[in-house]
Amino acid sequence: MAKVILNPAIDGLSGKMGDVVYRYNKKTGKTSTSKIPDMTRVKWSKAQKAQRRRFKQAVAHVQSLKTKPAVWAVYQKVARRKHKRAWDVAMKDYFQGSKLIANM
Repeated sequence: MAKVILNPAIDGLSGKMGDVVYRYNKKTGKTSTSKIPDMTRVKWSKAQKAQRRRFKQAVAHVQSLKTKPAVWAVYQKVARRKHKRAWDVAMKDYFQGSKLIANM
């Protein structure tokens, strides 16, 4: 993977331009580049398809939680305590059986 040293004017570049993906790592403060992977010939297994469906359901679930201020506040409180993002706490909770919601 190539490494990029950027001008301070465009420091923290991330995203896609043409066939190149730029990734900015907040922890190290460095930006790396890579070619966009060609996934056109990949044959997904049944387990991979099932996991993608589960992940899609989890995202929809967390988006619905964000519309409920009281419930979302619980996730934000737990996230602050664990030094995580509320979204990540809610996703983990979904995959582990919605333990936080059950305790409310």
